[in-house]
Amino acid sequence: MHRVNDGPPPRNLLNWLIGRPLPTADAPNQTIGKAIGMAVFASDALSSTAYATQEMMVILVIGTSIAYSYVIPLSIAIIILLAVVILSYEQIVHAYPEGGGAYIVARDNLGDIPSQIAGAALLTDYILTAAVSISAGVAQIVSAFPALFPYRVWLSILLLFIILLINLRGVRESGRAVAFPSYFFVGVMGLTVIGGIYQYLGGSLGVVVNPPPLETIHASQAITMLVVLRAFSSGTAALTGIEAISNGVTAFKEPRGRNAGITLIWMGFILASLFLGISFIGVQVGAVPSAHETVISQIARTVYHEQNFLYLATIAGTTIILILATNTSFADFPRVSAILAQDGFLPRQMAFRGSRLVYSRGIVALAVIASLLIILLQASVTLLIPLYAIGVFLSFTLSQSGMAHRWYKAGKLSPGQEVQEPGSILRYDSHWRSKLIINSIGAVATFCVMMVFAITKFIHGAYIVLILIPLLVVFFSLIHRHYKQLASNLSLEHYGEPLRIARHRVILPISGVHRGSLAALYYAHSLSNDITAVHVSIDPEETRKIQSKWEMWGDGVRLIVLESPYRLLLEPLLKYIVNIAEKRQPDEIITVIVPQFVPHRWYHNILHTQTAFWLRLALLLKRGIVITDVPYQVD
Repeated sequence: MHRVNDGPPPRNLLNWLIGRPLPTADAPNQTIGKAIGMAVFASDALSSTAYATQEMMVILVIGTSIAYSYVIPLSIAIIILLAVVILSYEQIVHAYPEGGGAYIVARDNLGDIPSQIAGAALLTDYILTAAVSISAGVAQIVSAFPALFPYRVWLSILLLFIILLINLRGVRESGRAVAFPSYFFVGVMGLTVIGGIYQYLGGSLGVVVNPPPLETIHASQAITMLVVLRAFSSGTAALTGIEAISNGVTAFKEPRGRNAGITLIWMGFILASLFLGISFIGVQVGAVPSAHETVISQIARTVYHEQNFLYLATIAGTTIILILATNTSFADFPRVSAILAQDGFLPRQMAFRGSRLVYSRGIVALAVIASLLIILLQASVTLLIPLYAIGVFLSFTLSQSGMAHRWYKAGKLSPGQEVQEPGSILRYDSHWRSKLIINSIGAVATFCVMMVFAITKFIHGAYIVLILIPLLVVFFSLIHRHYKQLASNLSLEHYGEPLRIARHRVILPISGVHRGSLAALYYAHSLSNDITAVHVSIDPEETRKIQSKWEMWGDGVRLIVLESPYRLLLEPLLKYIVNIAEKRQPDEIITVIVPQFVPHRWYHNILHTQTAFWLRLALLLKRGIVITDVPYQVD
């Protein structure tokens, strides 16, 4: 028999904040197209152009000058790496249209441990993405309004909370909210870059007037290979967020793989153009890296000659895209968490959709963890960046390695043969060799970048991530072991005969004789005739009154009085119940019925001892004991 509750849930304050609940049947209507998908999943990658050049320049500071000649070659090298990674992920979104990205690829092709490492890397990446993006956005605000510098941490927390509410409203609504700001950033930043190039070609491009104080992170020294590698690894922050589309393929309209792949190509082209343009203009105007004014701000006020409307539009667009880049984390962190939860590596609750058909528990968890990280590192982008990209490139490496192995397996199949894998269907591919080469090159390239990042950024905070990811893998394994053990304990295989209750003994703790305790007594009579009322005596006079009233109202049920000379309440009662439980027969069940009166107003509970709650908590782990509350509502 099936009964359908077709009535909508009652309205509450949460509905006002995040919108009315959506029925499960509405899930297909919550998917998004390429234009909205670009805003939702590409905002992280696009926003990285706002700080990747600056982070590269920070490393290239030598004394009081910058090694400008290295910025452009390093930018070109990063764009080549970007192209390789984009091509690799374009294959992933077609091969795995159910999403999951690096985790699913590693799970199906490399095994459990690599997949858990990929999952840990992705979750770490999204947490750091949220913290970095918000902090970088606030840095732009501080560049325009220096008086806000002391409040940057709490401003970051406030903005993170706003993004949290937007994402709790659902995929489509969050996409609509970030669409215009994302394209506005692309427009104003593109206008700034084109304007700068036009002035450069015409010979009218000047240099930064009144540049901010130079931010040096090491003493004057010659450019060494180590410095160049550190600068390159910092600049590869421009690649962060590329994997987001592969993780969120299921959010796209059908055909999912095709729409996600086209969006990925669009994103790669825009990202490469903006990053190279910003690096080029930044070098030509002599921008300097500083916490007091960003490179983007210096470029904009140089191109526009003053802090006019176009300058403010550029700063506003950059600030908004940096803040909304957090939306990519809020879109993907819950999805990856849900997949890990479905596989038993995270709490099952993470796989449940909320009222707006999004994984709301994952969204809230991300906001809380990112907020703590922002507070801990005082919203410093430079301090956050070293923690940022190791997880990104580790997931890149595992996904490319997994795809390379997938194409190798596909090449071993016969034409027309299919193999069902957990995350996709493996088919013979006549182009498996070329695809294998592309993914192998991607795996080697991203692994090299990861190692450069790990070595050059180790003492600057990268060691934290190198410790955190293995700890997360251990955490996943412990959760998975718990679920497997629980499933084994609950399994009906080899269960034998079901438990038969031969005797049912009821224990009724009472603190007094009143309507609530009598309601519990009447309920006890419906379960068994073997009932024992128990009272813990602290005040002899009060105990005599209770005994007298029980003789009148107790319906002949025996009353046991437990003397408590040290005025303890729970301990004597627990000792008595445990003593009875230890002597119970094999097929005997002991039920402890706890009378509990419920005040008309919830806050009146603080005026009472909540004995029922503590007793239930203490007995919960005792075998053979059932705890039942009998509430008595007091008007």
